Amino acid sequence: MAPRRHIRVPVLGKAAPPIGSDFVSLEAASGIVLLLAAAAALIWANTDTAGYTSWWHRELTIGPGELAITESLVHWVNDALMTVFFFVVGLEIKRELVTGELRDRQRAALPAVAALGGMVVPALLFVAINLGGDGLDGWAIPMATDIAFAVGVLALLGPRVSPSLKLFLLTLAIVDDIGAIVVIALFYSRGLDGWWLLGAVAIVIVVIAMSRLGVDHPVAYVVPGVVLWWCLHEAGVEPTLAGVVLGLLTPARPRRGVPVLERLEDALHPISSFVIVPLFALANAGVALGGDAIEHALSSPVTIGIVVGLVVGKFVGILGASTLALRAGVGALPDGVALRHVAGIAVLAGIGFTVSLFISDLAFRGVEIDDAKIGVLAASAVAAVLGMIVLRVLLRGPVPKLTEDST
Repeated sequence: MAPRRHIRVPVLGKAAPPIGSDFVSLEAASGIVLLLAAAAALIWANTDTAGYTSWWHRELTIGPGELAITESLVHWVNDALMTVFFFVVGLEIKRELVTGELRDRQRAALPAVAALGGMVVPALLFVAINLGGDGLDGWAIPMATDIAFAVGVLALLGPRVSPSLKLFLLTLAIVDDIGAIVVIALFYSRGLDGWWLLGAVAIVIVVIAMSRLGVDHPVAYVVPGVVLWWCLHEAGVEPTLAGVVLGLLTPARPRRGVPVLERLEDALHPISSFVIVPLFALANAGVALGGDAIEHALSSPVTIGIVVGLVVGKFVGILGASTLALRAGVGALPDGVALRHVAGIAVLAGIGFTVSLFISDLAFRGVEIDDAKIGVLAASAVAAVLGMIVLRVLLRGPVPKLTEDST
């Protein structure tokens, strides 16, 4: 990942200093905002349950005539505003593939294999626990790692965390994002409508043609982007994938001296991190934690599967896959990183907040979605605390010195 300028957040002072790049710094600071939004959602839902539910489930209609779409406020947040979040994710993936860590196959191999293990094992554990039950649709919930929270915990550990370890986590999380996007596209689409899907393909072709013709101003892509979102929504495909598609189609290298991708990322990343994702948390993290809800969740295979998947599955999957890859000669540990540090990252990767909640909304309705939310919140809290403790202990030992090649 190429070094980039730091973005300092004055109001946070030394609590969340920049730790490597503007992307990392923003994620670290936004993790704090995200935590506050989740706490606010829980307080609201438990002090005024009816008010919280009625507010986020009131309907809003947008669009003309027969093309109008009516959704609840929570689904407008999830389906429309989160498109910007996935657009930023798409931009980051494109940058990493073209100019960053994912461009170097050797350096990306180990965190990529680790991410794959960290997706497969949690999903298998969830399936094993829910086999024969009604909760199998949630198998992908424990696959995701939340970059903002994970990087935020690393920020609290200070300079003891080596830059190589931060990059390992970021590369792992980006590959994790790619996996989550593929899973959402393939397994969480609703009965597909061929004509609308064909319309979406046509819009993608138009966007590619505009790019090839040298149309670089972002405003020119707003209308095609909205139409693409609309087509995907009507086609039965998760519409937020429109953001990913547009992000991946954005040129990663400067056009006529203009760094299009970096300008878009610099403009939208703060909006996504400090406005959209916290708003998503406020709309989705609220769950009534009364005695009955907690009692039901404690015996629910959905909740148990998510907690076991995130807390145990992520650790076993990431550390196990990394160990096997190293023994097989696939990839290598970055300079300054030992396998014990990967173990700490594996614990921390059990924080699955944002995308896990997003998939929960796609997978469930009714009481099962509350069980899923409680599972995600509980697992993320446990993983954050355990990750902090484990990394503090592991980072006390000698850290391998950086070589000249890594600087």
